[in-house]
Amino acid sequence: MNFRFYTVTLVILIFSSFFGIYAENWPRWRGPNGDGISSEINLPTQWDSITNVVWKSTIPGIGHGSPIVWGDHLFAITAILETQERKLLCYNCKSGDLLWQVTVIKSPLETKHIDNSYASGTPATDGTYVYVSFMDGEEVVVAAYDFTGKQVWIQRPGTFSSPHGYSCSPVLYKDKVIINGDSKVDPFLAALSCADGHTIWKIKLENSGLSYSTPIFGTIAGRMQMIFCGNRQVSSYNPDDGSRYWFVNGPSDEFCTSPVYSEQAGLIFISSSWPQHILLAIRPDGQGDVTSSHVVWRYSNGAYVPSPICVGNYFLSSITNGHVQCFEAATGNILWEENLGKQYSSAVLSGGLIYMPDDEGVITVIKPGPMFESIAKNSIGETMFASPAISNGKIYLRGARHIFCIGMK
Repeated sequence: MNFRFYTVTLVILIFSSFFGIYAENWPRWRGPNGDGISSEINLPTQWDSITNVVWKSTIPGIGHGSPIVWGDHLFAITAILETQERKLLCYNCKSGDLLWQVTVIKSPLETKHIDNSYASGTPATDGTYVYVSFMDGEEVVVAAYDFTGKQVWIQRPGTFSSPHGYSCSPVLYKDKVIINGDSKVDPFLAALSCADGHTIWKIKLENSGLSYSTPIFGTIAGRMQMIFCGNRQVSSYNPDDGSRYWFVNGPSDEFCTSPVYSEQAGLIFISSSWPQHILLAIRPDGQGDVTSSHVVWRYSNGAYVPSPICVGNYFLSSITNGHVQCFEAATGNILWEENLGKQYSSAVLSGGLIYMPDDEGVITVIKPGPMFESIAKNSIGETMFASPAISNGKIYLRGARHIFCIGMK
């Protein structure tokens, strides 16, 4: 099966024989495929706050949204608490210079969880526009900007209600911006036009739950599927028109983690967040209600916030309290478990190695296998709640006060 994820444009891969790496864009939450996996190689495995730091730039305000990269542009969002502004920032990837910053909204700060921020959604880009989403009062705000910082459009596709705050990461499919609006009141899932923001399709979700999960897209089981955790269900949709193929009820009320797909195992992996953290492995070839027929295995102590990662025969899930578990993907057998530090951010994979961050800014480099094998531990010297981005042969890390560009020096 040829499993491919789609954004509005194909990710450009340029082989450089001089550097021996692939230069790949990181255009959205969890990278080009939404699964945390980069095709780049020869990345550094050791660094500290000085060693192998190509540049380090101050980031204004506070935000947990992860950086994205397209070419020489790095984009991030932030909130300036003193002025109640939510901003989009653009940095030069080569120098770390802040090229521009724009205010998307200025409004009273919403109620949130103590560990959340007012700028937690990761932007998305198709190489032409950058798409961001914030919460303005009870309204979901989605806006598009060009690469000079000029606003192209702004829309308000629905409302969002949660005591934990907001954290929607827009995601792109063909000519559409997909927005997860699953919350306590008037929950929805919508597709907006990349060109002008008008609503292409919108689904009124039946079960009021809460989801911060970002959908993934791919040709799975012979058809294009959008896998979405929300509506107190795991569902597969046709992203072209919003029609639903199949669903699994539960396994709990709320979701934080994004799903991943293992082509090798032929399974979708998800984890619910509240009130139970239940991990499911689902066969994705069903139709209608497949709750009783297509769940291959389940585990009752899954991830809460960090999204999982798959590599070969292995599936790694991170519990927020710091325990990382490695499963045999096809069967659910636990191969090992290690405590790597409290963790909200999600791991990435590059060059056959997993980069597993924790909240203190320590990234453990792991060689995936049937036994735990740590290659290195590296600290940036400040707390970190955003997930890493990989592009241009570099690792980009957003700490509490700085963005770091990590590369071989």
